[in-house]
Amino acid sequence: MNHSRKTPIANDSAADTAPRAQAPMLPGRRTLLGAASLGALGLTGLTSLPAFADPAGLWKRVQARKELLVGLEGTYPPFNYVDKHGELTGFEVEFAKALAAQMGLSAKFVPTPWSGMLAGLDSGRFDVVINQVTITPDREKKYLFSQPYTVSGAQILVRKGDQTRYASIASLTGRLVGVGLGTDYEAWLKKNAPKVRIQTYSGINTALQDLEIGRVDAIINDRLESAYLLKHTDGRVVAAGQPFSKQYSGIAMRLGHPQLQAHVDAALQALRKDGKLAAISDKWFGMDISR
Repeated sequence: MNHSRKTPIANDSAADTAPRAQAPMLPGRRTLLGAASLGALGLTGLTSLPAFADPAGLWKRVQARKELLVGLEGTYPPFNYVDKHGELTGFEVEFAKALAAQMGLSAKFVPTPWSGMLAGLDSGRFDVVINQVTITPDREKKYLFSQPYTVSGAQILVRKGDQTRYASIASLTGRLVGVGLGTDYEAWLKKNAPKVRIQTYSGINTALQDLEIGRVDAIINDRLESAYLLKHTDGRVVAAGQPFSKQYSGIAMRLGHPQLQAHVDAALQALRKDGKLAAISDKWFGMDISR
């Protein structure tokens, strides 16, 4: 039950530092990947990659090295994380590999804490960031973005059998709805649905348990986190209705590189058209989160 960087926030610095409420079933984004894990992946030396002073020829340099340098956290399952075998994996890892291959390249990953991610992009440590970066007006002033590759938003979760009964916010009028304490979903309900009764939680596990036994009528949570959680449950809790207050994540690039942006968008469109993006999405979330 996260207060994530997916949520559009007027001030970009606030978006980059906003805390996430605890979600016991999903390791938090702020957990740093240990040096031992990075060493096992052979990635420790990547922190000294040089910045590129010349912005005009980045696409030519990418082609020449035949590698796309990708910034990500490596600590954010199911998007990108190190598995029990010490391998970097996740939805965005597979997506980045497919994207690079579509461009005739290989993907080389540069794990970086979120607090330094956009600064790392600015300095040229990597060519792109593929790490659930929400496209916001403030960020579009500072960076180029690809077309969105994931669509998130607020999702209603209910007990199996209630998905038609509680398929909209209006249908929850007078009902008790669980949300993460201090999340934007709590604030959204207070502002936009004042007749909904709110029960707050510090973690998704307790909220799901209360939903299953009927202590709350529904839960509102992030769509992507919910899709991942529901894929690993026994079906007693399901999604209801369409996501609302949608947010879109794209591949971030430095300004001044329209050629790279054009090639990234073309590759992304090809993956969407041939079904590879949907297949990767379905593997990790049980649904197509790219639309």
